[in-house]
Amino acid sequence: MIYISLQTNNLRMMHVIFGILITLCTLIIMECVSWFIHKYLFHGPLWFMHKSHHEKSHSFLEWNDLFALFFAALSLYLMYLDRKNYGYRFFIGFGITLYGIIYFVIHDWFVHRRFKTFKSNNTYLQMVRKAHKIHHKNQRKEKGKAFGLLFVKKSLVK
Repeated sequence: MIYISLQTNNLRMMHVIFGILITLCTLIIMECVSWFIHKYLFHGPLWFMHKSHHEKSHSFLEWNDLFALFFAALSLYLMYLDRKNYGYRFFIGFGITLYGIIYFVIHDWFVHRRFKTFKSNNTYLQMVRKAHKIHHKNQRKEKGKAFGLLFVKKSLVK
């Protein structure tokens, strides 16, 4: 009996570690996917929607915000699929959700100040903000720089 109990506890622990690893990998992959989508789709064929983010905003919401709804729906769908056994799809969806929350806090709240309550003198966050400002200096579809959010090239911001 004790052996079965220990085995079950080990399996539970492995499942927790598995979930954490998949979530962390998803966070990293989402930054890479976001960079790719931003550079080649948002500043490419989807520019007609994304350009609202590069123009002076006249309202709280932008056409660009529809992309967030797409990723939210995708993450919820993946978590729903594995809601009973917390399989890999659940943790991928959870990682996408965490990335979305991080993106919202850093990009919308800190960098673009959609809400005026978040300021920081943290060196990393200041580098992120500066890199994104460099990205927004270009108001056009072509010749952009700094398409990512969380990974910042030091050479770009110095």
